[in-house]
Amino acid sequence: MTAARRTGSQAAVAAALTVLTACTSAPAPADPRDTRPATSQPAAAQPAATAAPVPSVAAVRNLLPGMPPPVDPADVYAADRPGHFAPAAAHARPLVYVPNYGSDTVSVIDPRTYRVIRTVPAGHGPQHVVPAWDLRTLWVNDTTGNTMIRIDPVTGAFGKPVPVGDPYNLYFTPDGRYAMVMAERRRAIVFSEPQTMAPTHVLPVGCAGVNHADFSADGRYFIATCEFSGELIKVDTAAQRIAGRLHLPGHAMPQDIKVSPDGQTWYVADMQTSGLWVIDGDRLAVRTFIPTGDGAHGLYPSRDSHYLYIANRGAGSVSVLDFHSRQVVTTWRLPGHASPDMGGVSADGHVLWLSGRHDHEVYAIDTTTGHLIARIPVGTEPHGLCVWPQPGRYSLGHTGILR
Repeated sequence: MTAARRTGSQAAVAAALTVLTACTSAPAPADPRDTRPATSQPAAAQPAATAAPVPSVAAVRNLLPGMPPPVDPADVYAADRPGHFAPAAAHARPLVYVPNYGSDTVSVIDPRTYRVIRTVPAGHGPQHVVPAWDLRTLWVNDTTGNTMIRIDPVTGAFGKPVPVGDPYNLYFTPDGRYAMVMAERRRAIVFSEPQTMAPTHVLPVGCAGVNHADFSADGRYFIATCEFSGELIKVDTAAQRIAGRLHLPGHAMPQDIKVSPDGQTWYVADMQTSGLWVIDGDRLAVRTFIPTGDGAHGLYPSRDSHYLYIANRGAGSVSVLDFHSRQVVTTWRLPGHASPDMGGVSADGHVLWLSGRHDHEVYAIDTTTGHLIARIPVGTEPHGLCVWPQPGRYSLGHTGILR
């Protein structure tokens, strides 16, 4: 956006807020519903991982029925510590999958050598690579081609396309019962059978550009962003109906969304107003706005749940927000021209992987120093990059929201 437009947007944000006032181990338990402590040990070169505590009865009383209880009621990301691999993920081949929307391919990167080892045709317009709820499949969302393509994470082999209408993005309900296809062009969320992707219920959302989402700590609702109409929608998970709607201030263009470790606060990246909306999810109300950088886009928690990494696509930078203080503590600026977009954190937490949407490349960033480790050429318009495997018991979707 132009400087004048950006200034106007920020002024509108400020005015609206004045009115509002107001991220080789022994397997973890096979079934994520098993509440026993994890016993896995860290892989070589990974930090030591400690066993997760057994959930208390009080903490799980109000969970969505069938949802695995949290390992720590105070941290929704507690199961994502280095070394805490579920069996399905523990045997996966370590690879980085990069969907190239403009090239109709997926680039496959070896994370040890930082090199592309093969490029695979993937329909027409692949947008994201998404781990399934049970971690046994990775799905390529072939948006324009109206298919989804299975990847076997153990071998890295690509399977046959499955017909699915408009699969821009993909999520899963916390109980594992449904896949949720974010059908952006159809203005709908399609609840589907998670293995076959056969539709079971189409939820019209009444907003433009529905694409990213995250779930509350108890799994009873999720909030989705509507990029082109500047809205958030709150959806009752069990009832599969819209429970609330919020139009963000100014000329908002919401992108990725993440809930805080304690489940009390939601962060929404806004590409237009260049920062984070801080949201009260229960009330579906704006608390405040945090500037980060031009084109704020992807959001990724650190493996220790201390920080949130914000990819600023327009600024060519990554902001690091402290979850506790809600302050940006540092900003990593990538050298030269860069457009960091979507991706994920390595299993050991040491590397942040991001696609370079407008620069035909992928960035590997050291999360200790913020220095660029590697700049890897890929196809045209790389987007929803998936780092695999990742620790955690089950996947809620996108490029890897594990809990």
